[in-house]
Amino acid sequence: MASQTPDPDAPWTVPAPSDVAELLGAAPARWWLSGGVALDHWLGRTIRVRPHTDVSTTSADLPQLLGSLPGRYSAWASLEDELVRWDAAPDDADLQPLRIHDDEQGEWMLQLDVEDGTQEAWLYRRDPRLQLPWDRAVLDIGGIPTGAPEVQLVWKALRPRPQDDVDKDAVLPELSADARSWYERAILSIHPHSSWSIHVRSPFAPAKASWNKRGR
Repeated sequence: MASQTPDPDAPWTVPAPSDVAELLGAAPARWWLSGGVALDHWLGRTIRVRPHTDVSTTSADLPQLLGSLPGRYSAWASLEDELVRWDAAPDDADLQPLRIHDDEQGEWMLQLDVEDGTQEAWLYRRDPRLQLPWDRAVLDIGGIPTGAPEVQLVWKALRPRPQDDVDKDAVLPELSADARSWYERAILSIHPHSSWSIHVRSPFAPAKASWNKRGR
C-alpha cells in the first residue's frame, strides 16, 4: 500500500498487452484492454505512440479487480484536481478514470476506465440504449480480452481529436461488414453531431453508409 500520495506528474510506463494480462489475468473480475491500445492489439500493429495503456472494467467488478493487484500497486482517483485513494473516495464520486500506480518504481502503470454492463451485455456509459452482448463487445485476441474496435471508435467519436482521426482511418477499413454497420448505426443514433458522422451519412450521398445499402 502506498504510504504517500504519488506525484500526479510522474512518468507513465506503457506495458505490453501480455504484461497487462500477466498482471490482471488471475483476477476474478471482468476486465479488457480498451482505448487505443485495444485498437493496436486487435489490428496487430501499433498505429501511433500511446501515452498510456487503458484497461476497462465494470463498476460491479472494480473492487475485485483492484483487490487482486499485488501490494506494490495502488489505485487513485482525481477529485477536484487532487489525487485520492479510490477506496477513500466518497461513495457518490465519479471515479473516472482511475490510475494504477507502481509504488516501487514510482510510475503510473494503467489508466482504468469504469464502464457499465449487466451479466449479459456491455452498456455504453454515455447512453445505455447502445449495448452489445459481452462476446461481441469484448473479443479474445491472442488470449487477451480486448475491447471490440467498433466500440472503441464510438467512445472516440464524441469529440474526436486529430490523433483519433488517425486511429479511425487505420481501423475502419479493417472492420467486418457487421462491425462497420453497427458502428455506423451507433454514430448516427448516439453521436449524430460528431464530425465522424459526416462520413457515414451525407445529404448528397446517403447511400454511402453500409447500413443503407440494399440487402441489409
